[in-house]
Amino acid sequence: MNTLLISIILIPIIEIYLFIKIGSQIGAFNTISLIFITAIIGIIYARYEGLNTLRSGFSQLIKNELPVYEIVSGAAIAIAALLLIIPGFATDIIGFLLLFPLTRKLIFKNVSLGKNYEKKTHSDYIEGEYEDLKDNDDEKKL
Repeated sequence: MNTLLISIILIPIIEIYLFIKIGSQIGAFNTISLIFITAIIGIIYARYEGLNTLRSGFSQLIKNELPVYEIVSGAAIAIAALLLIIPGFATDIIGFLLLFPLTRKLIFKNVSLGKNYEKKTHSDYIEGEYEDLKDNDDEKKL
């Protein structure tokens, strides 16, 4: 099955389950309040982290360096803010993990250096010589 389809089905099921479990423990009003509080805190912190990432990106540009980490980090902060706005506890946990710089770096490290990652070595390249045939045709015409 498609991963996206499974995610569309599983995420609401997990969120509903968590709403029921947490709501039965702390009450409906407290559950709803907690959802709004995490969304507000998450949006404020996402704005703060986004501005820090933007400042860091500008400092990289001033140094004439490509701000690759800052670009990816900014995208992760935007996704984290979206996950925090969506009501639910599981999405809030994932959003907060993406929002904090330490866990964001760990996630990036695990994603970019996964099992399929292989470092290219010199043995992966074939050495050889080539001859430009267009130059030879020009010499024959003279």
